[in-house]
Amino acid sequence: MSTSSNIRLAVPFFMVRDMEASLKFYVEQLAFTKTIDWTPRGKIEWCWLQRDDVSIMLQEPRNREKFDQEGPKGKGLSICFQCIDALALYHEFSAKGVEIKEPFVGNNMWVVAFPDPDGYRLDFESPTDVPEETIYSEWFK
Repeated sequence: MSTSSNIRLAVPFFMVRDMEASLKFYVEQLAFTKTIDWTPRGKIEWCWLQRDDVSIMLQEPRNREKFDQEGPKGKGLSICFQCIDALALYHEFSAKGVEIKEPFVGNNMWVVAFPDPDGYRLDFESPTDVPEETIYSEWFK
């Protein structure tokens, strides 16, 4: 039996309708960096994105019609990014045009939540001692 860790990383893998739109969102608006891509037909079909210590993977299906028929993506799924300062990311992302509902405190964390272009919910969260259910505009005056 080995004493070293075996499972080291879980990486969200999103099937996306439009790779170009998703890359614009994740790279230009959320400041992820594309570190690996797969271009078997001259355009990106899969890629690995990284920001700080967090990674995600995106893939565009070859059969977009079947993908569209499967219905909305991301229902019931949230990816929770644990951060040092979620409110700083709220300001950064908002300045780049990301539409975000007002941050709130839930489970002792500031929560900055919004969907990506395919409906996957992204939550950027950071610890706080601000009372539960406080909204940003009530706290920051």
